[in-house]
Amino acid sequence: MGNPVCEKDATALRFIEEMTQNVDPVQARVLAEILSRNVETEYLRRYKLEGATDRDTFKSKVPVVTYEDIQPDIQRIANGDRSPILSSHPISEFLTSSGTSAGERKLMPTIHEELDRRQLLYSLLMPVMNLYVPGLDKGKGLYFLFVKAETKTPSGLVARPVLTSYYKSDHFKTRPYDPFMVYTSPNEAILCPDSFQSMHTQMLCGLLMREEVLRVGAVFASGLLRAIRFLQLNWRQLAYDISTGTLNPKIIDPAIRKYMAKLLKPDPELAAFITEECSGEKWEGIITRIWPNTKYLDVIVTGAMAQYIPTLDYYSRGLPMACTMYASSECYFGLNLKPMCDPSEVSYTIMPNMAYFEFIPHDPEAPAPSNDSPPRLIDLADVRVGKEYELVITTYAGLNRYRVGDILQVTGFYNSAPQFKFVRRKNVLLSIDSDKTDEAELQKAIENASLLLKEFETSIVEYTSYADTNSIPGHYVIFWELLARDAANKPSNEVLGKCCLAMEESLNSVYRQGRVADKSIGPLEIRIVRNGTFEELMDYALSRGASINQYKVPRCVTFNPVLEVLNARMVSNHFSPAAPHWTPERRR
Repeated sequence: MGNPVCEKDATALRFIEEMTQNVDPVQARVLAEILSRNVETEYLRRYKLEGATDRDTFKSKVPVVTYEDIQPDIQRIANGDRSPILSSHPISEFLTSSGTSAGERKLMPTIHEELDRRQLLYSLLMPVMNLYVPGLDKGKGLYFLFVKAETKTPSGLVARPVLTSYYKSDHFKTRPYDPFMVYTSPNEAILCPDSFQSMHTQMLCGLLMREEVLRVGAVFASGLLRAIRFLQLNWRQLAYDISTGTLNPKIIDPAIRKYMAKLLKPDPELAAFITEECSGEKWEGIITRIWPNTKYLDVIVTGAMAQYIPTLDYYSRGLPMACTMYASSECYFGLNLKPMCDPSEVSYTIMPNMAYFEFIPHDPEAPAPSNDSPPRLIDLADVRVGKEYELVITTYAGLNRYRVGDILQVTGFYNSAPQFKFVRRKNVLLSIDSDKTDEAELQKAIENASLLLKEFETSIVEYTSYADTNSIPGHYVIFWELLARDAANKPSNEVLGKCCLAMEESLNSVYRQGRVADKSIGPLEIRIVRNGTFEELMDYALSRGASINQYKVPRCVTFNPVLEVLNARMVSNHFSPAAPHWTPERRR
């Protein structure tokens, strides 16, 4: 992979070489370790493995499952059952994943040692990056990192997002000094649960250390764009803080105030520079104008986040965007060994020591297999270039043959380790930030909103949707074509606004948290289109070769010509007048 810059990096790169050269033996060892330690769990006893730790027995006896299949077991743990149900090691907390059909976040069991495994993957990122970008130890990273709301299950176990778990762990809070991993944001700001106080402090520190910043990032592209939007809205207060050496009185967190009292000194020259850069109309290149030594952006721009690439290009004047790793609440998977490649070419190398990986061949055109003949799953070392697969994992924390829901395409191999392009989440229709809305959920939200139209004898003829990311934060747009029995008794603007809110109330808790707490999603918008619009869309599809027998109205559109047709035929638009209901407490 190249020449390491120090012995610590050399050790990390040797580990990557070892893992990627021995994928199948490592996978066999990982599965044997997982099965031998969890052999006495209730879950594995259920399938009569009788102590076997080999792949053939495991595959022949243990079924492939979804979250809904194991939810009763997870609920028992959440309710306080401490017997070894899924894992022989005690479940230390739950990591919350995207919402279920019931609207609640999924609870992913984890154990203490998983933090070590995740930390190991983090430790490989900078040694790889240092091969491509020299001198990263000579400055700092401006990263916008946040903790999110957490709750407790009835038994008292914490349930929170995976990154919140990591930031609150000693692995992060008391991490050893590493010149390649120095951030401008203090722990006090990252760990502040109030998003405004956290963002203001992180942005202020980034401005104060602007000459030292060599990389700018957030977890998702959407998060970095929210930070830029925050600067647009709050630069005057930030400049005032810097000019006077005093902290915004809205920042009341004692730990932040104590930290900033040491850092913040009057600097009228810097305040004048920020005022000059931010007061103009043009924000093109604002990242490189304020942080001139930035070498790259460190953000995830694969999958649904690809929609933000043009906006990031605009604000950064085309800086490279590094997607360094592939991870989820269920498991950390692997890393990008060519992090400075174009976003469209990002491939992740799955590290075979993280979990046991299997793959269901995915052909969107093929009929679904019957229950009588489930597909034979393929091992990590046996996937084929160009093919798409659905990812299935078996983890040390007790998930066995669990369908993650990610669709991946094999792009090549590094040594004997396959490299995967993230294609999409299975069945996800709309996504702005960490929210994921599928077709069934959108349909249910439409049905609930349509109840408000009944008294006006109005019905929804057709609908489609798209994720509008031109605004910051982005928001859902739903196109409706309506049929009104009585033109004189059409639903009013107020009623259609209530329809927007009714839809939002119907969406999952991840979406509602994004709207209410994280402010990462804007109000939902309904655009009413004139009658006959969806027939025009069908005609357009047929003119491009679609079969009239197989044509279905797309429930989500991304193709610009189709969006242009819809927007050109809009007769009115309406926004949700209030935020939907959301609290961190889980529904009982």
